Amino acid sequence: MPSIKINIKVVAAESLYKRDVFRLPDPFAVLTVNGGQTHSTTAAKKTLNPYWNELFSFTATEDSILVIQVFDQKKFKKKDQGFLGVVNVRLGDVIDMSAATNEETVTRDLKKSNDNLVVSGKLIFVISHGRRANGTVPAAATPRPVAAPVAENLQVPSESSATSPGDRQYSSFEDRQGRLPPGWERRTDNFGRTYYVDHNSRTTAWKRPVMDQSEAERGQARTSNTEAERRQHLGRTLPGESSTNTPASPASENVTLQSSGTGATPVVPAAAAALASSGSTTAGLGELPPGWEQRFTPEGRPYFVDHNTRTTTWVDPRRQQYIRTYGPNTTVQQQPVSQLGPLPSGWEMRLTNTARVYFVDHNTKTTTWDDPRLPSSLDQNVPQYKRDFRRKVIYFRSQPALRILPGQCHIKVRRNHIFEDSYQEIMRQTPEDLKKRLMIKFDGEEGLDYGGVSREYFFLLSHDMFNPFYCLFEYSSHDNYTLQINTNSGINPEHLNYFKFIGRVVGLGVFHRRFLDAFFVGALYKMMLHKKVVLQDMEGVDSEFYRSLKWILDNDITDVLDLTFSADDERFGEVLTVDLKAGGRDIEVTEENKREYVELITEWKISRRVDEQFRAFMDGFNELIPEELVNVFDERELELLIGGLAEIDVEDWKKHTDYRGYQETDQVIQWFWQCIKDWDSEQKARLLQFTTGTSRIPVNGFKDLQGSDGPRRFTIEKAGEPGQLPKSHTCFNRVDLPPYTDYETMKQKLTLAVEETVGFGQE
Repeated sequence: MPSIKINIKVVAAESLYKRDVFRLPDPFAVLTVNGGQTHSTTAAKKTLNPYWNELFSFTATEDSILVIQVFDQKKFKKKDQGFLGVVNVRLGDVIDMSAATNEETVTRDLKKSNDNLVVSGKLIFVISHGRRANGTVPAAATPRPVAAPVAENLQVPSESSATSPGDRQYSSFEDRQGRLPPGWERRTDNFGRTYYVDHNSRTTAWKRPVMDQSEAERGQARTSNTEAERRQHLGRTLPGESSTNTPASPASENVTLQSSGTGATPVVPAAAAALASSGSTTAGLGELPPGWEQRFTPEGRPYFVDHNTRTTTWVDPRRQQYIRTYGPNTTVQQQPVSQLGPLPSGWEMRLTNTARVYFVDHNTKTTTWDDPRLPSSLDQNVPQYKRDFRRKVIYFRSQPALRILPGQCHIKVRRNHIFEDSYQEIMRQTPEDLKKRLMIKFDGEEGLDYGGVSREYFFLLSHDMFNPFYCLFEYSSHDNYTLQINTNSGINPEHLNYFKFIGRVVGLGVFHRRFLDAFFVGALYKMMLHKKVVLQDMEGVDSEFYRSLKWILDNDITDVLDLTFSADDERFGEVLTVDLKAGGRDIEVTEENKREYVELITEWKISRRVDEQFRAFMDGFNELIPEELVNVFDERELELLIGGLAEIDVEDWKKHTDYRGYQETDQVIQWFWQCIKDWDSEQKARLLQFTTGTSRIPVNGFKDLQGSDGPRRFTIEKAGEPGQLPKSHTCFNRVDLPPYTDYETMKQKLTLAVEETVGFGQE
């Protein structure tokens, strides 16, 4: 076949590999036909999704081979030429060259070269010839440039729009698994992870929706997912306090008030009194305290109703630590530790300079770590960190600034508009109003708020306001359940007001002892405590960036890296150069000053980029929680104070664990799981924090545990000597467990690593 004129239009590339962690590439494409005819595109600046849309002409036959290579112009003169991928196409395989006219839009995955460098992404180009051989892309096939996902988050169809969501094409380029359901869109976040946006319900999901699944089935799946989250959330409690998490069934208790000469007192229903007096609810524990009743959820889980205080709890009151006080008529009253009264006469509570709580007895001029209101046996065989946390909580709750003010704070919201309604309700009230007793009411629903409604309210609100769809927060690169502030939140011009609102909500939850179903990256808790962020904090924010910075510190970088004291910051498709210090873009990073560079870029990436948003958040938070009071906690304790303690299913954990060097039947592994089963909830959470970086569990359990590079199961690896402590690798959800020779040694080493060490890789 004779040669003919072929037009090739290089449209764009998508999701290129970020070879340099510190800078984005300047990609350009080189086109070659039959190894002779060559053309190049211009270089796109600082992007992983270049859009060229440039047309070139060649003379070719159907056997001609088209080679398109993508390079980074910044590194084109280096040894690897900044290679980002290649596509090889035989023209006759993609276009009919015997036809009078023909035009094909081609999408190909970029491939490796002989150097075997890692590549990723796709290349989109158009091949045409004949009378229409002008490179024009048909309208239906024209792929739009890939914009930052956050910038697209506001492109939600208006309800009044004549075009329904199903009439729009939301998928980016091609979806290899077929069409998405109407109103759904596929996107990629800042870390290259694919997620899906449902514009029908304004929600996001990690899992791809099924085309032939009805909307009712998808809605039912979302509901089931929400119920799973609700069940997990309701199992939380703070150590040292009685759980007041209300099961889903009792929004208000069946408790009546009977007037008497001394005021209103609760009357226990006859059935409850009979049940309490029978002592048959749990074998071996005896009778329930007066005024208590045991009930069961529809799933059969037992919970307990305290008709004296009109509260419910998962915790059997007979298993709690109680103190006995004598009322005015010398009757014995039982009181949970969390409801302690004032200190005895002449006693004072103080803090050390390291924020440990101690007590001063001015009567005898002595000091003690022990709270005089608690039994002396309470702290026997209890880890030090647990004792300290309980004392801090008692100290924290006892401060005058955290006492509920007289009156009521009414908040009325619609379930389907809980975020918008809550913003209006909470921001219109003064901080003093918000410190009054909360009375939450869902529009159109009956029921009095004795605690259960407000707990559900905070649970639902936290799901809505932390939804990445609103661009205020985003998931960390480490997983898809710990949150960090979205650097691109400025897409919403009112974002600072919303951050102040969210700060108020977090403070409101802490003030009224309600948990939020949200867990932040560890660095955000440190920022709340005004602690300096360090390189180790980067691992939970961007593990790839962390490893690159760690490599710089561990290796001689002389003549290796071309860096200055500056950073590239991409905002809505525009890349800005930011100086890490005055004149930083003109100061070269050397072996001598690299530690200063690592410190400055860590601070910039974690905190300086979101300084405005964080200050607005803290303004709202400190309106309810004084800064000096919250500083008694460390970052791990603050996480528990805000989010509570999730219930951990050890069998589910064990079921979804991988082993390296060990087998599940090995004695050391059997000892490991036996130790975990013997631990209480707080120790389990502490181990989870130690090995994964957070006590947060995915909604669907350990099978959905995420690592720095996507789904990654919990792993126990055989490593180290029997005399060493276990080590953790949080970006891989892995613990290095030495081959201990007996159970007691393993338990002692594991306990020491989890409870006493700070940081990672401790010996």
